[in-house]
Amino acid sequence: MNKFLAVLLCTTVISSAAGAALAQDKLTVGVSWNNFQEERWKTDEAAIKAVLDAAGATYISADAQSSAGKQLTDIESLISQGADAIIVLAQDSDAVGPAVAAAVAEGIPVVGYDRLIENPDAFYLTFDNKEVGRMQAQGVFAVQPTGNYVFIKGNGADPNADFLFEGQMEVLKAAIDSGAIKNVGEAYTDNWNPEVAQANMEQFLTANNNEVDAVVASNDGTAGGAIAALTAQGLAGSVPVSGQDGDHAALNRIALGTQTVSVWKDARELGKKAAEVALELAGGTALDAVTGGTKFSGGPKGVEMNSFFIAPVAITKDNLNVVIDAGWVTKDVVCQGVAAGTVAACN
Repeated sequence: MNKFLAVLLCTTVISSAAGAALAQDKLTVGVSWNNFQEERWKTDEAAIKAVLDAAGATYISADAQSSAGKQLTDIESLISQGADAIIVLAQDSDAVGPAVAAAVAEGIPVVGYDRLIENPDAFYLTFDNKEVGRMQAQGVFAVQPTGNYVFIKGNGADPNADFLFEGQMEVLKAAIDSGAIKNVGEAYTDNWNPEVAQANMEQFLTANNNEVDAVVASNDGTAGGAIAALTAQGLAGSVPVSGQDGDHAALNRIALGTQTVSVWKDARELGKKAAEVALELAGGTALDAVTGGTKFSGGPKGVEMNSFFIAPVAITKDNLNVVIDAGWVTKDVVCQGVAAGTVAACN
């Protein structure tokens, strides 16, 4: 009996120690969102949380509300709350630098999420944004290979805006150089704000007496702003417009014929991978040993970084079934207001 009690006591001590170790090893992952009001980020967050929950990790977050200054203090707060890794969706990729450096100095790994933070001590996770730009331009060019083009670009402080434009120019440069396409308007869109995009589009329409043949908009929000301006002039549906993100409203616009293409980036996959990378790094994995990682040095400063890229998919009226079948959006949402027999995915 005494021997049994001794074994039982020993087992209890070991179990308690193991439980304490598990509790101590429970990881906390912080996410700094630049502006959580955008539809897109709710999907990303849900995917991140799902992975962390399954791993028994804790999720904490902060919303910078489009303020680069607030994002600095947000990241400091995530550090003080005990984050073991921090995922950062940068409002301003340069301005966020000191906060990233502070996290790294504390031994806290940082994942630059969807937007480049050009720091070799951070991991870069995104979609291939130049390819997104190529797909946007290809989608519009296939419908309108000549004429007056307007370029509604992204936020000037976001490196993705320039990556997208570079991709667009790869497709359109030859036609621009030959004179087949004329660039009659080009502007960045502060904070990717649809209202700013609409105002810019209105100015371009006025400056060109409404003689605009195509709009290469860099995301679905700015596309929506541009289409609102076109609608006011009775041009929606006759002028091809690009976008990206697969926003539900944009997919409906594609079915209705007012938007031509949205480059779908499955945010569920990006969020899932971000959480997985954050957990790997928090667990001690080296930046260059992250599963599936590759090298990237295509940023403005040419800094070599460890990275991971996810392939985007161009969605047009002809393949709307792809996003419906993937469970990204319901058929009812895509097909709202669509005339029977006009769109295959809505039949």
